[in-house]
Amino acid sequence: MKPVLFVAGISLMLCAALLLAGCGKSDQAQVKAGPQTTCPVMGNPINKSYYVDYQGKRVYFCCPLCPPKFKADPEKYMKKMKDQGVELENTPK
Repeated sequence: MKPVLFVAGISLMLCAALLLAGCGKSDQAQVKAGPQTTCPVMGNPINKSYYVDYQGKRVYFCCPLCPPKFKADPEKYMKKMKDQGVELENTPK
């Protein structure tokens, strides 16, 4: 019975160590804030030829197929970019 308790204790300590290794690291720490470099729809590098102006911000895309997808549910993609820390350009005046 003692070997079983020993193995269980070691397993418990390993699990605790793995959990503690992740402590203090929030999802926010992994977010890289900065200007938009990737398409919010496909995740590919942006091409500044393809964009939509939305609520005073310019959103860039990788190809001509992405703006219609963005327009179908813009808040979904705006939230995604906000969560990623993307800083969108203001719409030129």
